[in-house]
Amino acid sequence: MADTLDKLPKGIHGLTHDWSSDQTAFKKVPWGKAMMWIFLLSDTFIFSCFLISLMTARASTTAEWPNASEVFGLSVFGTSVPLLLIAIMTFVLISSSGTMAIAVKYGYEKNRKLCALFLLLTAIGGATFVGMQAFEWTKLIVHEGIRPWANPFGAAQFGSFFFMVTGFHGTHVSIGVIFLLIMARKTWRGDFDTGQRGFFTSMKSNYEAIEIMGLYWHFVDLVWVFIFAFFYLW
Repeated sequence: MADTLDKLPKGIHGLTHDWSSDQTAFKKVPWGKAMMWIFLLSDTFIFSCFLISLMTARASTTAEWPNASEVFGLSVFGTSVPLLLIAIMTFVLISSSGTMAIAVKYGYEKNRKLCALFLLLTAIGGATFVGMQAFEWTKLIVHEGIRPWANPFGAAQFGSFFFMVTGFHGTHVSIGVIFLLIMARKTWRGDFDTGQRGFFTSMKSNYEAIEIMGLYWHFVDLVWVFIFAFFYLW
């Protein structure tokens, strides 16, 4: 026994050896779910780099950083309400995580009508968020004069970071909305019950695809929590 242990790789090589030789660690993990987790991990690194760069720029700049309450305020009946639009956007997006979770539940119960309904509600929530973000961008560009290279509120880096980070996240939400609509249509038609082949692959699919879609959507919602904290509350 001691001789066998001495022959095993040490350190990080031992870790990879143990995982690669384990027949239970990944044997029953669906390939689609595993690939989604790998994609989300890589996306986490990208968003982390963006937010770390934002913190570095804000800590190192000598110019005054814009006041979020002033920049993102919204006038209601002549009264400026700080972060009102952002609060509504955040509520809508976080609420869509709840409808997505319900859609996954009904998917595994094979209740295709309710599953499709909650997928559609999730897509509507995402589209509403993107629409409000477009309104926010229009307000900042047209009325406030904020540009990626300059802005009248202070540090010039603010505009470039804001449009880069929120635009990248908004792109994720927009792509998610498209796929949610595709999933809702496939669910309503009963494609997951009959094993209908997918749009982009010849492989058959099932209700597990709804859960994989849910992983993506929950990730997008979670990332927005960090963006909200770093951009609008800090």
